[in-house]
Amino acid sequence: MAASTSPTTRRRYGVARVCRVWQVPRSSYYAANAAAAPKPGPALRRGPKPTIADAALLAAIRADLARSPWTGEGHRKVWARLRTQDGIRVARKRVLRLMREHHLLSPHRARTRPEAQHDRRITTDAPNVMWAIDATQVTTVRDGKVWLFGVVEHWNAELLGWHVAKRGTRHEAIQALGMAVRQQFGHLGRDVARGLALRHDHGSNFMADDFQRQMRFWGMSPSYAFVAEPETNGCIERLFRTLKEQVVHGRIFQTINDVWDVIRAFVTRYNAEWLVEKNGHRSPADRRAAWQEETFRRAA
Repeated sequence: MAASTSPTTRRRYGVARVCRVWQVPRSSYYAANAAAAPKPGPALRRGPKPTIADAALLAAIRADLARSPWTGEGHRKVWARLRTQDGIRVARKRVLRLMREHHLLSPHRARTRPEAQHDRRITTDAPNVMWAIDATQVTTVRDGKVWLFGVVEHWNAELLGWHVAKRGTRHEAIQALGMAVRQQFGHLGRDVARGLALRHDHGSNFMADDFQRQMRFWGMSPSYAFVAEPETNGCIERLFRTLKEQVVHGRIFQTINDVWDVIRAFVTRYNAEWLVEKNGHRSPADRRAAWQEETFRRAA
């Protein structure tokens, strides 16, 4: 009606006049028009068009998540595998945007960290400079809670030694550390690991005289984590979190032997396939192989 033309004045009635005659607020008229108007489509991408469309990239992301043996991975690892395995070179933030828009990101909690007396950097620039040892527990049906000790390399996050036992004393901790020493140095003789620092917390199994004497016999020096600050032993804590997310949570273990079998398989696959950001999104084994190749090349 507002757009109609008066036969006498040859002018449009207009919204204001029609609303005044019908006693309808003009705001109601504009609201009804806005609701009936077609909704605009998504904004088009500005600038040059990418070589791979969002739909094709999203399909590649879904395919990568489906083929990965891991769960709960973030966009950085997806982006890295698309580059190395599929030859798809796109911006990391574009992968993040697509995964966020299609609810493919893993749920996570943002944690605020208070100020600390350290610089939060516990990685090293070469292997066999600092290791870390810690213990965690896994619940079984028949054997109750069993202990898992692990030894990790700070340099490339490689799991060097481990031990599963019913008890979590100093002796079981020495078993895990001994596996790591033999695996890296080939024997368990005196001073075989001289100059290496071992990061551990103040647990009784690690502060025990037997453990400290055995550690020093192999040439290691203790590097104590800060009290009430588990992030200062963050390398092994992060590895245990990965282990539990991948093979412990949601699984029921009947006996300690079941835990042994699962941990053994996890260690082999983790060292060979798990991508670590500080390794340049390479697995611990890949980074060690690259370092050895570079070392031999320089020596030659």
